[in-house]
Amino acid sequence: MTPILSTKGLTAFYGDFQALFGVDVEIAPGETVALIGANGAGKSTFLRSIMGLIRVKPEMIQLDGRPVGGEPPHRIVSGGVAIVPEGRRLFAGMTVEENLRVAIDNASGRDGTWTLDRVFSLFPILKEKRREPAQRLSGGQQQMVSIGRALLNQPRLLLCDEISLGLAPRVIREIYEIMPEISEAGTAVVLVEQDVSLAKQASDRLYCMLEGRITLTGRSGEISRDQIAAAYFGGSDAVA
Repeated sequence: MTPILSTKGLTAFYGDFQALFGVDVEIAPGETVALIGANGAGKSTFLRSIMGLIRVKPEMIQLDGRPVGGEPPHRIVSGGVAIVPEGRRLFAGMTVEENLRVAIDNASGRDGTWTLDRVFSLFPILKEKRREPAQRLSGGQQQMVSIGRALLNQPRLLLCDEISLGLAPRVIREIYEIMPEISEAGTAVVLVEQDVSLAKQASDRLYCMLEGRITLTGRSGEISRDQIAAAYFGGSDAVA
């Protein structure tokens, strides 16, 4: 099976500063993969590279086997990739439903199974608050809107950048409980997380990054906490 996403020797720079060093990642259709690591490890840079926000060589990033590295963001989105960005980035003065309908309009003509009603079934509180401005929602509710908006772009690959950041444990559980339904719909998911326990529980496989390099990879249920600790701090216990 052709991976929906693969990176081969991915390097990325901010000016003269190199942020990624030869990153190799593969994600199968419908698979959930966690990308863990401390602040500054390169996780968000990896996502930015995938989304076309950092220019890289075409062959370094492939979607369905097609080189897409360096393509502009709108072409990446058209190719079936959506992102739930850190900080949510909603239109604060627009209602919940208006924020969601922006994605519906953007995805016009794109095949997919995500509808407004399906998003409301995932997050019933959003249906209740559909007429309220996004700025009046709690942080957790805003994150639900951000996830719903991304899904309404009909992605085959969903990138989630620190979606648990700053949220109450109850809200985090509620958000992560819907991840299996996203995978069951055939959407592959990349979870960028600092919460290792959460990342392990929610993913099929994980990659750990340190200083722009992959230091550990394997099946989430088979990797020990000792291996993860070593990978976080520069140990040599990486597994294939």
